[in-house]
Amino acid sequence: MKEVYEVSPEELEFFFTDQISVFDKVIPTKVPHKGETLCRTSAHWFQVVADLGIRTHFLRLEGGNRMRVRRVQVIPDYDKITSKTTNFLIPLEVIARYYVAGSFHDRLKEGRIRPEDAGFPPGRTPRYGEPLPKPFVEVTTKLEKVDRELTTKEALAISKLSPREYDTMVDSVVMIDSRLNDEVKRRGLIHVDGKKEFAMDGERRLMLVDTFGTADEDRFWDRSEYERGKQVELSKEFVRQYYRKIGYHQSLMDARAAGKPEPDIPPLPDDVTKQVSDLYVGLFERLTGEKFR
Repeated sequence: MKEVYEVSPEELEFFFTDQISVFDKVIPTKVPHKGETLCRTSAHWFQVVADLGIRTHFLRLEGGNRMRVRRVQVIPDYDKITSKTTNFLIPLEVIARYYVAGSFHDRLKEGRIRPEDAGFPPGRTPRYGEPLPKPFVEVTTKLEKVDRELTTKEALAISKLSPREYDTMVDSVVMIDSRLNDEVKRRGLIHVDGKKEFAMDGERRLMLVDTFGTADEDRFWDRSEYERGKQVELSKEFVRQYYRKIGYHQSLMDARAAGKPEPDIPPLPDDVTKQVSDLYVGLFERLTGEKFR
């Protein structure tokens, strides 16, 4: 999780905390070093993206767990965004998927996504963990209470992007991930999927914002384990799986479905907290090629 502070009309400060949330619940346990690993990982990727010639809102680090970024308008009322609006957050999230995993696998099984939409032959049932024949890029809402999937037509109507601006945004995601995927592969990782957010700057030029390529925004698997047939999660998904294993997730879903009060999420045991902290530190080192300390 990160806290956002206004420090000037032009700048925001992101403070990356050691708190962690899953299923829209903040866990009452702090994970040592989590905030710093996310902050420094984000800064690493912003520098990589700058080398690709893509604008970003990143300005500088302010210590291990804080960074300064360019400030843009957040406009929740879609009717107030026009094709001429500048310096604003595009109210979309762009998700790129490279393997069958997570909710994408569920939607394929349920028939909400056709195999041919993901590049597979019609009628084929892709298995969990299978690489996609081509990147699957989709767009959801960003500023609504619950994210919802959008068609290209809906995304254009909400954001007021031109078709050319929209295509540039999607192409930028694929370009960024091509570089990211190559880098992490050399460090024994597989980049499974991830999300990105964009804004338009003061001259209505596309600008990458928020954070990406971390254990919280993206899914990574261990490459050697994958080659042995296992999908070993090296991201926040590890924590989600813990709460599924102890039955909390099912209890929460049952309460939500029945409209009953939601059970409080229990803290992480000390041994699991240590595992999660080690996961974040280890992933930082593998993603960036740097030593944490």
